[in-house]
Amino acid sequence: MRPDAPFGISRHGIIGYTLGVSKRLVDIDDALLHDAAEILGASTMKETVNRALGEVVAAARRRRHADRLARMEGLDLNKPKVMSRAWR
Repeated sequence: MRPDAPFGISRHGIIGYTLGVSKRLVDIDDALLHDAAEILGASTMKETVNRALGEVVAAARRRRHADRLARMEGLDLNKPKVMSRAWR
């Protein structure tokens, strides 16, 4: 896509949107949006929604890694030889 291309739709598709980003029409609770913006320090609705979605994904990843650590899944931290070298 040319950087000087106009926004809109052409026979080649949508022009002017970043790859991987799409427009959505959703109903959002105004009070929740306001509270989330304050908590996240976001200044726009778009920033608030994107940061909130990012936080949800990051929290899920942290939980998954914590669960994996609790199960010692794929880790060798319970092996004395490995741990004896870890603190050198």
